[in-house]
Amino acid sequence: MAIFVSTNLLLDIFNAVLHEGLTTYKPKHSKASLPARVKAAKVDKRHKKGAIFVVRSKADFTSNGVKGYIVTSKETLLEDAEGLTHFTPNVYREFGYTDEKRTKIRGFEEKNLLQINTFVVDIDTKRHSVQDILLACMDESIGTPTLIIESDRGYQVYFVLSEPLFISNKQNYRGLTVAKRISDNLKRSLKSVDADIFCNDFGFFRIPKQDNIVWHQLDQTYTMAQLIEWSRRQDDDIERPLFVVPSNFTKDSVVHSEWFTKLIHAVDIKGEKGQLGRNNAMFTLALVCFSEGWEKERTFNFIDEYNTNLCYPLSLIEIETILDSAYSGKYKGASKQYIEELLAQYVAGGSSVPVRLGYKGVWYKFKKERKDRVRSHYEEWEQDIIQYISAEKSNSEMFLWRSQKELCEAIGIPQSTLNVVLKKSTRLLKTTKGRGRYAKTGWTTISLFIQYILRKAKEFAQSKGLYRIGLQEVVNEWFHELEPIAGYDLLIDYLHKLDVKPPPTTQEIIERGIG
Repeated sequence: MAIFVSTNLLLDIFNAVLHEGLTTYKPKHSKASLPARVKAAKVDKRHKKGAIFVVRSKADFTSNGVKGYIVTSKETLLEDAEGLTHFTPNVYREFGYTDEKRTKIRGFEEKNLLQINTFVVDIDTKRHSVQDILLACMDESIGTPTLIIESDRGYQVYFVLSEPLFISNKQNYRGLTVAKRISDNLKRSLKSVDADIFCNDFGFFRIPKQDNIVWHQLDQTYTMAQLIEWSRRQDDDIERPLFVVPSNFTKDSVVHSEWFTKLIHAVDIKGEKGQLGRNNAMFTLALVCFSEGWEKERTFNFIDEYNTNLCYPLSLIEIETILDSAYSGKYKGASKQYIEELLAQYVAGGSSVPVRLGYKGVWYKFKKERKDRVRSHYEEWEQDIIQYISAEKSNSEMFLWRSQKELCEAIGIPQSTLNVVLKKSTRLLKTTKGRGRYAKTGWTTISLFIQYILRKAKEFAQSKGLYRIGLQEVVNEWFHELEPIAGYDLLIDYLHKLDVKPPPTTQEIIERGIG
């Protein structure tokens, strides 16, 4: 069921999704006042602008091209939204028409993207409810979506970026490559609700309108750092090859640095026992090339040329072995300490050459087995707790009752780590009854809580025919049991979306003089 959406909210949605990618007002025939246009124009100049593409009907996607038009302002989009079916929520840098009548559009190729604003997952079925999708996002994906749009056959789930990712052609569109990996992992994470794995990552999607928005939480956005870290963990689980964060927001090119240039011209390198030599230098250079996003063949040609210039070259087999190791994904990157030692030993005045690697924390490799790591990611501990609660809790109970000591022993988590997880987690809920040694601690998750109250409300409706009242009564019965840890506020948001009011707290009762 769609939520009633005001024009102001629709504008807020377009602002949240599109960021500063379009101008605020039309260049001509704007309905805004002159002062408003002047003020907006000054702000618009701070950011590079592009355009999006829109179509009026799904039938406009033809085998001979896409019939539609180009939109460069949010004012136009807001005015036309009700007459449109699809748009590109990500902004393109170049755009135009393929025919003289200006009916068919061109320019919506991925490499023409100016900025990526959002990731969209297409669910091409209505077998799953909006609540099912939300729970899947919480339990199996990165978290709550920003927006869910209903289509004729299903839903489209928007995960909006807090700041856009700008795409350039530097280093073979590495930013786009990383974004596509994140998109793929988001789609795979929602396979339980039949997400379309093969849907275009950054193409046309249903446009938000008055009658198709079924969920919105516009302050629920994600940074690229959050998405990259989450995506890395997804890759760890299926042992996919590592990738590198795009250079336009994490690192500068290293191959043009002073130390790199001096090292490749240091040809009198051999090395002895206890001393760095040719193998170390070549391995270091190969790691840098890998971090720059070079293809393995390109790096081989570069290293082979470098080897040819050495006074004491290595064999072809040795070069291939070094290259295989550098591209294996087992190493974080070039060692600054090794580079400084190589410069000091083989470059005149090398001790004074500054070594800047240009990247910090950008290398992603396969994680060690859990038993081989001193510390596990807090997110992994959170997932372990959730799995334990889900497996042990009875369906007839709201909570799994375990002391913190029992929970820690069952999962193998240190008490101090559990405390940190509870502070950070937006998925766990807990309650405590009694005091001292007689105290009991109940554990559940937002997902299990919502499933419980919906099931109880359904039972209430079957016996008395009053589903909404039953839902409210179940919430009233259980909500006061919860402790206000991290997931508490998010749960309140979900209840509001279900049109259920959380009962007042004891403090609110005192302040309002209720009862």
